[in-house]
Amino acid sequence: MKFLDNINTPEDIKHLNTDELNCLCGELREYILESVSKTGGHLASNLGVVELTVGLHKVFNTPYDKIIWDVGHQTYAHKILTGRKNEMSSLRQYKGISGFPKRNESIYDVFDTGHSSTSLSAAMGMARARDLKKENYEIVAVIGDGALTGGMALEALNDAGRSNTKLLIVLNDNEMSISQNVGGLSRYLSRIRTTKGYLSTKKDLEKLLSKIPVGKQIKSVLKRAKDGIKQIVVPGMLFEELGLTYMGPVDGHNINEIIEYLETARNIEGPILMHVITKKGKGYKFAEERPDEFHGVSAFSIETGEALKGSSESFSDYFGLKMCEIAEKNKNVTAITAAMTDGTGLKDFARKFPHRIFDAAIAEQHAVTMAAGLAARGIIPVVAVYSSFLQRAYDQIIHDVALQNLHVIFAVDRAGLVGNDGETHQGVFDEGFLSMIPNMTVLSPADYREFGNMLDYAVSFEGPVAIRYPRGSMKQDIKNSDIGIGLGKGYIVEEGKDITIAAAGKMVETAIKTREILKAENIDAEVINLRFIKPFDKELIINSVNKTKSLVLIDEAPIYASYAMNILNILPKNVDVLLKALPDKFIKQGSIDELLRENKLDADSIAATITKWRAK
Repeated sequence: MKFLDNINTPEDIKHLNTDELNCLCGELREYILESVSKTGGHLASNLGVVELTVGLHKVFNTPYDKIIWDVGHQTYAHKILTGRKNEMSSLRQYKGISGFPKRNESIYDVFDTGHSSTSLSAAMGMARARDLKKENYEIVAVIGDGALTGGMALEALNDAGRSNTKLLIVLNDNEMSISQNVGGLSRYLSRIRTTKGYLSTKKDLEKLLSKIPVGKQIKSVLKRAKDGIKQIVVPGMLFEELGLTYMGPVDGHNINEIIEYLETARNIEGPILMHVITKKGKGYKFAEERPDEFHGVSAFSIETGEALKGSSESFSDYFGLKMCEIAEKNKNVTAITAAMTDGTGLKDFARKFPHRIFDAAIAEQHAVTMAAGLAARGIIPVVAVYSSFLQRAYDQIIHDVALQNLHVIFAVDRAGLVGNDGETHQGVFDEGFLSMIPNMTVLSPADYREFGNMLDYAVSFEGPVAIRYPRGSMKQDIKNSDIGIGLGKGYIVEEGKDITIAAAGKMVETAIKTREILKAENIDAEVINLRFIKPFDKELIINSVNKTKSLVLIDEAPIYASYAMNILNILPKNVDVLLKALPDKFIKQGSIDELLRENKLDADSIAATITKWRAK
């Protein structure tokens, strides 16, 4: 019998015994592995939290009790247990279910997540709302050890510890092993310290000591003695000092132990941190051996662990190669990443220049201000970061970099639509928020040759400069893209007499395809590669539109964040303008091609729109 066949809601696991729960966990792993091998997605993190997820839904009364998942890329077992088992074939697909928690997808998803280090703050808000409304339900926040390095999570921990608000924080630690000698004693002490008897005796003793003349001195001596012992044997001393009751370490793959600790936690007042040790990729050999490679995967063969589609060199790969080349020539060039060395293409750089790369962990704010400090002392830092994560450090870009006009280079990876990770990861806002900052220069390459030249240009530049480039690979070289880079200068890719089509970055390729389609309609389009989003080439644009009397601007950004809005202000009054940009909404998941078609930003849609526009 397959237990998973009969699981449609968390209620269906309440009656299962330990052996049955273990069987269910095995079936969940198989189901997740089978699903992700077809759709792609986050694998290692999901395989690692199966028992924890089952335990949470076994002990807590969801959705009445609230579980908030930090980042949310580890929620596949949660989705399966909460009624979305039969929708897993559409995971991260166009118009399918999301790879992250979504409130509009299920009542069991109580908070939308996608970026790290947010769960504790959200949980504190929900706990305080519960208390203000005099309601009675549990709040659980699940956060990974990596996400705990984010400043926001540490701020929330500090707040939780001094709040005395009832809240359970589950720390999913998949980077360390349980030490048998220390771990066993620690678990024993943890059980003693979290029993009702211990807590009530502790309160009674403190009350008694407060009534006698030397009570304060005795209490202080006892506390120092207790803390000295705890520092030796209790790994959660830091959390205790912050004001949280520490429980653990807990074996995250022992369902009995997880349930025991969770049931104990339910009966403790105030904030608790339960430390759970898990293994990334648990149950699948390739993911266990190479968890980083199986963090986010495309469709793959379960038997071999190999991707089903061959991968070509991406912009991230090219960036890594070019950075190594630049660093060989210029010893002042350094790289900074926020826990994304591999993802941003800097793996070889880290191997060749280990003392010139700084991983700030999941702490983009720190990464940017650290870059500012390096630049203030004559080093040239290149901050390699995904567009959607750069927005987490917006104040630092303004206050610590641009205001001082420091020479920091932002290599903004995954700019534009990124596809299947959906709204939280689409890199469509950086163009707008970077362009409005004084002293900031923003470029966007149309191909690898141009990208390399832009990186060389940025290193020799003075002041802050951002180069935004897309996810994936380049299909072709753009004509004349090897022309030298000059500040604020674009160039004409193809001359024409009927309309001007202007674009930057990967949209230049779309503009060229649009031009080819328009030829069949006897429309001769001039294509401009702007190169610079800020400052843009006013003279080039005006000269072109004075000839064609019409301008089409193509931009893979929301309409109100588009650089095109600035171009409109410099155009002669007799020029007809068509702006093709993303709508003013968050873009859901799907392949990049599907999303471009849906938003009519593919070449066929743009050409059809232009044809109708000119016919009016």
